[in-house]
Amino acid sequence: MAATALSRLPELVRSTSARQVRLVCGVILFAYVVSHFLNHALGNISVDAMQIGVYYHTSFWQFLPVAIVFYGAALTHMGLGIYALYQRRQFRWRTIEPLQLVLGLSIPALVMAHVIGVRLGHTLYGHEKLYPQELYLFFVVSSGRLWGMTILLIIAWVHGCIGIFFWLRLKPFFIRAAPYLLAAAVLIPTLALLGIYQGGRSVAAESEDGEWRPHNFTQRQVGTVAEADTLDRITGGLTMGYIGLLGLVLLGRGVRGWRERRGGMIALSYGNGKTVRVPKGLSVLEASLRHNVPHASVCGGRARCSTCRIRIIGDHGTLPEPSQREAFVLARVGTADPSIRLACQLRPNTDLSFFQLFMPHMLSANSQASSPARIGQERYLVSLFVDMRGSTQLAEKRLPFDTVFIVNRFLGAVSQAVIENGGQPNQFVGDGMLALFGLTSDPQTACRQALKAVAAIATHVDELNELLSHDLRQPIRFGIGVHGGEVIIGDIGYRDHIVFTALGDAVNVAARLQDMTKTLACEAIVSEEVRRTAGLHDDALPQQEVTIRGRDEPMVVRVITDTRTLSALIAGGERVAA
Repeated sequence: MAATALSRLPELVRSTSARQVRLVCGVILFAYVVSHFLNHALGNISVDAMQIGVYYHTSFWQFLPVAIVFYGAALTHMGLGIYALYQRRQFRWRTIEPLQLVLGLSIPALVMAHVIGVRLGHTLYGHEKLYPQELYLFFVVSSGRLWGMTILLIIAWVHGCIGIFFWLRLKPFFIRAAPYLLAAAVLIPTLALLGIYQGGRSVAAESEDGEWRPHNFTQRQVGTVAEADTLDRITGGLTMGYIGLLGLVLLGRGVRGWRERRGGMIALSYGNGKTVRVPKGLSVLEASLRHNVPHASVCGGRARCSTCRIRIIGDHGTLPEPSQREAFVLARVGTADPSIRLACQLRPNTDLSFFQLFMPHMLSANSQASSPARIGQERYLVSLFVDMRGSTQLAEKRLPFDTVFIVNRFLGAVSQAVIENGGQPNQFVGDGMLALFGLTSDPQTACRQALKAVAAIATHVDELNELLSHDLRQPIRFGIGVHGGEVIIGDIGYRDHIVFTALGDAVNVAARLQDMTKTLACEAIVSEEVRRTAGLHDDALPQQEVTIRGRDEPMVVRVITDTRTLSALIAGGERVAA
């Protein structure tokens, strides 16, 4: 077993990035913050309860192995955060990301006085400053200390919660756990601040007794004025040193930018006629963001997916070697071609020509042909269900981000075919979609539009398969069910979770027909109702009688083995009708 673990060590090192190390360190620090906040919350019971809680809190976190891990995590997390500030070249972030950065960089400056006053005071002078002494300083001596501690608690908590959110949001259990995590995120700091307030009130009331101060605010507990001045000077020096370090990082960024501009510019050609000029040292993805060139990157340039992959055109021998993280991701997706690189990791020093393997998904799945006239309306609609085949096997052999990207591209291709032919994408369920036809047209037009969409889906999926041929072991396949009839359309849901959809037997039958394409080994099944209403010849498509689950009588359907043949049939039917 030990030999197996050692053999996997190189792969573990290659798969670990600085961001992941920072995450692990952040989780350790957040565990400490949670423990400390729960200790503060005991103030809602009594100051004595806080004292008992802090005994167990310090016993655990000052246990030598734990203390080494904790302080190592704190220094590593801070150092990697400063390094991330220096390394990041493109700051086109969402609001929450710069907020997390600013909060995280402000924590060391805010926490320094507290750490030095308590921990260093105990180490250097043997001070035993605990909750009664701290609360006395906050509520009686100086209210400014109280506001400073409150701000520190809020900043540390918000910064940690943002990091935990970014970590867990893509986990399968997150949607189910989100309400409980939100409740904890609100309750824990609230109870902690209330505990400090209640404890402070108790200490302030007790301190009015003349006997309290001689027993609880002695030199052994809080030190002398000279010792306090020494600790203040240490705090001031370290704070200024930290601020100076941040200033050096910003200065280093400026010097780097100046040197890059003096070092010359390089041209990046995207293979579609688009060329941008950027300083040497920018990654290809950063160059795309800087010049507003659409570039797929599901994970946001963190090397946690491979959707930003590019294929180099021409000589790739002069490019920098892939980093360990880039090599790991490329190996994970089975890419051995040296001309394929991750755009978020590749920082070229010479002119480069390439094309993107995954084009960004530009079509909005929320596009609508039009809105219905009113809610709760009964009308004839054609329902089209389409489902992607083999998505489970696809997910087993890919990174999660890549699987989501490919499924989204499939749904985008299907949605585009539906919209182009007058339909409306209505619901997305996993790798499947329900589309509606006839919201603004008569039944015959709706049936013809649905059949045209079936043929267009095949064309669009063929184009997608060709585009992803380098990445797919097998082409993407699909199954389609189409049926028309009277349904009820309206808004369905509760409060903020309301969607417009259709309900009725015709919708259920279309879903059953889509499932049946698996057993009949065909690409689409169209009901006789749709065929007849669309005006196609009776012998245009093979006929079959099938049993639909939930129906007593068998149903006549038309089986379409190759949906690409529909285009010619529909065009012929339209000429006859004309």
